Amino acid sequence: MKPAAKVKNAAKKRATKARSRPKTGAKAKPIKARKAEKVTILSGGNPRIAKADGDAPVQAYVRGMPGWKRDVGKRLDALIVRNVPNVRKAVKWNSPFYGIEGQGWFLSFHVFTRYVKVIFFRGTSLRPAPRGGTGKEARWIDVHEDDLDEAQMAAWIKQAAALPGFLGPRS
Repeated sequence: MKPAAKVKNAAKKRATKARSRPKTGAKAKPIKARKAEKVTILSGGNPRIAKADGDAPVQAYVRGMPGWKRDVGKRLDALIVRNVPNVRKAVKWNSPFYGIEGQGWFLSFHVFTRYVKVIFFRGTSLRPAPRGGTGKEARWIDVHEDDLDEAQMAAWIKQAAALPGFLGPRS
C-alpha cells in the first residue's frame, strides 16, 4: 500500500469511529459537560482555569478548589456578590478577579497549599488595613480553614469596591 493510501485509510477510520453510535445502555454525557468537569490542579492546589470574563469561569474555579478551600471560595464569592451587587467577575492568571466596570479590579484570591490568599489591590487604603503584604498599595490576608471573619471581610469588600481599582494588563 502506498503511503498516501495509508494516510487516507487512517483518516477514513477516524471519521467512521467518530460517527459510530454508543453501545446500548451507555449513558452519554454532553461534550460541554465532560470538558467542564475536568479541572487541572496546579501545585499548591490552585485550579487551572482558562482566562475568561463572567461568572461561569469564576464558578468553575471555585468548584475546582480542593477540600475545605472550596467552601472558603464559595463564601468569599457570596460575600462579594452580596456586598457589591454590580460586581464584574473574571478569571485571570489562574485566579478569580472582582471589579467594577470602568474602575478596575479591587480583589482577587488564590489557592495555596495551606491557605487561600485574598488580595485587595488598594489594601493600604482600607481601615483597618489587612495585615499581609509589603507591596506598594496591595495588602492581603491568608484565610486558613475555619478562620474567615465574614464581618471584617464584608467591611473590606465594601471599602475596596468604592476605591479606584487595579487596571493592569487587559489580558
